Amino acid sequence: MKKILIVDDEPNIVMSLEYAFKKKDFEVFIARDGTEALEIAEKEKPDLVLLDIMMPEMDGYETLKRIRENKDLKHAKVVFLSAKSKEKDVEKGLKMGADSYMTKPFSIKKVISDIEELLA
Repeated sequence: MKKILIVDDEPNIVMSLEYAFKKKDFEVFIARDGTEALEIAEKEKPDLVLLDIMMPEMDGYETLKRIRENKDLKHAKVVFLSAKSKEKDVEKGLKMGADSYMTKPFSIKKVISDIEELLA
């Protein structure tokens, strides 16, 4: 069973994604900010981290940087899911090491199919 860590401070987004991924037989973990995400990621070693950028405590960019610096998490795919949709935001995210970048609002079906493809 693939493990996914959803990192977002918006409860409605978290709930809908969690439900959809569980239906697809993913083991789902939830974090509300970057600090919590790193704690969970170190313990659970997710296959993929679905990461928002604008969050309290630690933003998604800093979270991604720390995931990439952690040798135990090097294998994890990281996908930004953010309302920051300007080209420069997308470029920055990919340049920092994200495997993919999706913008909000999003289609849950599209998010799931893209992630299944990334993990195939």
